[in-house]
Amino acid sequence: MKRKIYDKIIEWKSSKNRKPLLMFGARQVGKTYIIREFCKNEYENFHEVNLFHNEYIINIYESKMNAEEKFKELLAIAGVKEINENTVLFVDEVQESPSLISNLKYIYEEHPDLNIICAGSLLGVSLKRNKNKKAFPVGKVDMLDMYQMDFEEFLMAIDEDLLISEIKKSYETNKPLLESFHNHALAYYRQYLYVGGMPEAVQNFIEQGKNAASFDDNILTNIINAYYEDMFKYVDNNSETVKIKATYSSIPSQLANDSHKFQYSKINTNSRKRDYELPLDWLLESRIVLQSFNVKTPSVPVKMFLDIDTFKMYLNDVGLLRSMMELNYSDIVDGKFNGLIAENYVAFHLKSSLNKTLTYYKNESSTLEIDFLIQNEDGVIPVEVKSSDNTQSKSLKTYVDNFNPKYSIRVSSKNFGFVNNIKTVPLYAVFCIK
Repeated sequence: MKRKIYDKIIEWKSSKNRKPLLMFGARQVGKTYIIREFCKNEYENFHEVNLFHNEYIINIYESKMNAEEKFKELLAIAGVKEINENTVLFVDEVQESPSLISNLKYIYEEHPDLNIICAGSLLGVSLKRNKNKKAFPVGKVDMLDMYQMDFEEFLMAIDEDLLISEIKKSYETNKPLLESFHNHALAYYRQYLYVGGMPEAVQNFIEQGKNAASFDDNILTNIINAYYEDMFKYVDNNSETVKIKATYSSIPSQLANDSHKFQYSKINTNSRKRDYELPLDWLLESRIVLQSFNVKTPSVPVKMFLDIDTFKMYLNDVGLLRSMMELNYSDIVDGKFNGLIAENYVAFHLKSSLNKTLTYYKNESSTLEIDFLIQNEDGVIPVEVKSSDNTQSKSLKTYVDNFNPKYSIRVSSKNFGFVNNIKTVPLYAVFCIK
């Protein structure tokens, strides 16, 4: 399946100041697949080493060998005979060796001609919690974040290129999509809410004749269980593991709150912030959750006005969220809990497309709340999310009156439009927001 990140890896390859590439991303978002496809397609000589259970390489990088000796051993094991522009080395599950990651500085400085790509499902966790405190090669590596398939990639996978093209045109022109296209896209959007964007899940959806009702939900259950297994495998303290799992499992109920604000009491009635800082950090570094901060003052730059103690948490995938909530396909069609799922859907798309800190605005002294804020060349733009075509809202009007943004965005099931300085964006077109 085609992935948009492929073009970003092409940019890396073409860069005059190319450095070793570190690919971050949650488990099963497709990192290994897309890197292999890239390496096979773009290079004559492709070599791969997987560090999972590869004690030999791990021990080499923990040994007292000098950097050059370690480098030569790595090349020999991978079968790299010559370093040139037509050769690439892919090191998978690189989180198993923080020492090798640290050694990327040496590779960049002494062997800049080597095309090397490293990836790992828990790369962020490994770097953050490395017992030996190996130095991260700051400024000596390029980094990319990879996410699961967004709705555009979902449509690409099911050969809806024309629909994508028409959606993008309507987004740019603010002209309504043909009603038949609009209804077609909304139907696929509802199926995406059920299936989600994990590549294995999307592939099963296709194999089932693009019928979400026949989708094998065990795929998502297995991914969730794999996340739980990682919590036990990559955390040394059992009590901390329990906290990480409890925090992750609490997110659906966190989103069920009217405010959606993360509350430690939702994990455990006796929970305190200081007890859950590390579990939250683990989940964020593993890329399986998303965090959105309240902004005290919606002004440029928004990062200066973050209230770091007030935030929302989302799952990295709407399919996983729906599965954890144990909703069936008829629940999605009927609109049950689609409000909180839609908000999670928008959070993921803004994060994956903009790759910036997620933010929202909540005035604690009133009922005024805006689901998301984005900062672009037009300033701070409020984004309101509605799961249906009922778009009545006092909050957005009050926000506009108070802060006078250049324009606002309202995401709903309504067709495209631009009225009263509000840009209406259908739920299926959120991937277009920049």
